[in-house]
Amino acid sequence: MTDRPSTPARGVRGPYRSGIRRRAQIIDKAVEVFSSYGYRASTVREIADRVGITPAAVMKHFGGKEQLLLEVLRVWDEAQLTSPRGTGLAALRGLRDRMVWHTEHRGLLELYLTLATEATDPSHPAHQFMTKRYARTLRDFEQWIREAVEAGEVRPMDQETLRYEASTLLAVLDGVELQWLLTPGIDLVGQVTRYLESSIARWQATRPEQPL
Repeated sequence: MTDRPSTPARGVRGPYRSGIRRRAQIIDKAVEVFSSYGYRASTVREIADRVGITPAAVMKHFGGKEQLLLEVLRVWDEAQLTSPRGTGLAALRGLRDRMVWHTEHRGLLELYLTLATEATDPSHPAHQFMTKRYARTLRDFEQWIREAVEAGEVRPMDQETLRYEASTLLAVLDGVELQWLLTPGIDLVGQVTRYLESSIARWQATRPEQPL
């Protein structure tokens, strides 16, 4: 895998620049190992071996496996926090760009889906991060649909329906992403775009007998 979630800052020289590069290499390999084996089955030695350094060197940079995982998640989360274009339907349609990003960073998507299951255990070090991120994403989706309603882009929905549509959208995205990882030939961007457009068309329908 060639994902590069962290890169050295320009203009930095000497030992500090070397340290930044080493941290980036460790994070790259940690993404591979965590996504392949999960957090609990992964070892610092496996990560160190892939970088070509000792486990002690990994510990020097991050302190331990848990701290390394949290740093990987922080870097990944920052890369995901791109502002959507516009509000309402424009923001929802911007999810297509997020799917494009996933196709370019497969290792990070593998890591996310691995941890999404593993971190359901409250004792998992990523549990708090994953639950907060899920809640934030759900809140964003709900807000974008609400903005579409308020702008008259789709028909009115009550709060319960807004919540349902947002949670269903999130579930579908996670499901299609998993299918893409498992099944060669799946068009992740195309599938998600098609689902989004069909959902928008359904929300815009005016026939009262057509359910949300």
